[in-house]
Amino acid sequence: MNDRTHHHLPSIGRRAFLALTAGATTVLIGQPARAAETDFATWLKDVRAEALKLGYKPAMLDAAFKGVQPIARVLELDRKQPEFTLTFDQYIERVVGVQRIRNGRNRLVEHSKLLDEVARKYRVPPRFILALWGIETDFGRITGNFPVIAALATLAYDGRRARFFRGELMQALKILDEGHIGAAEMRGSWAGAMGQNQFMPSSFNRFAVDFNGDGRRDIWTSLPDVFASIANYLAGSGWKADRNWGALVTLPDNFDPAQADLSIQKSNQDWTGLGVRRADGAAFGPADAAASLLLPGGPTGRAYLVTDNFRTIMKWNRSINFATAVGLLADSIGEG
Repeated sequence: MNDRTHHHLPSIGRRAFLALTAGATTVLIGQPARAAETDFATWLKDVRAEALKLGYKPAMLDAAFKGVQPIARVLELDRKQPEFTLTFDQYIERVVGVQRIRNGRNRLVEHSKLLDEVARKYRVPPRFILALWGIETDFGRITGNFPVIAALATLAYDGRRARFFRGELMQALKILDEGHIGAAEMRGSWAGAMGQNQFMPSSFNRFAVDFNGDGRRDIWTSLPDVFASIANYLAGSGWKADRNWGALVTLPDNFDPAQADLSIQKSNQDWTGLGVRRADGAAFGPADAAASLLLPGGPTGRAYLVTDNFRTIMKWNRSINFATAVGLLADSIGEG
């Protein structure tokens, strides 16, 4: 995914915390929008002309732009400041709740054969596929109902992040031009994230997979494509099959909290030498493997030693809270 900070949290009430969690689009809050230099209809003609130069089919563009107008609700959501923030512990409690863990374990059993097939090909454990699916859309339950072309056109025309969203609009048109979905069915979040894994169009074009072999990459209705696309994203972003994401750890009394930073990497052996221990008493893994220590809840909160796979999850969503939630949910699903 990506330029990505829009993760909606279905369990908290639709998209009230889009800016909080940071999953397919980075929303920069509080910047004034510059007035559009041309009216929307003229601007849209220019977009269509650009798309034609890229070789997109005229009939597809006619269908894609039919009736498209700016959506006021999209701009409202783009401007909206979060009303309040969650502490790390509150965030984890909401995102990695008992019901979501239970649902994830049920899906692990229900789709075990398919998940195993995907895992063998991409070398990504099923529990991480399920964790991302669960956090993104509550296992496909909440995928967004905004028309993607109109939403992206609204944000591109608005001007605040015109270049980024115009680029995503062109990427969305490419998806339509290739026939993966029809314009009327291409629906997603207000910021253009689509399907059961909430890929932005650029992430779709880079990582979406036609795993069921029907000729379309369908992240809206095909679970084989959804699961394989999630796994392909992680695999293509640097996932290492020989390690987990991280672990809860205990720290010695004299530990310097300044060492807790994602930019600081030490070997597992070095962390052990500093008195860091896994809370469950297990070994860390390869002694020479690099890891970073994090205190997402502050100096007195829980401590985690995280691997390169944690950084890979952050390529999906640049939020330490989100990446930690994915790891914890994946572990809880796997324990079932």
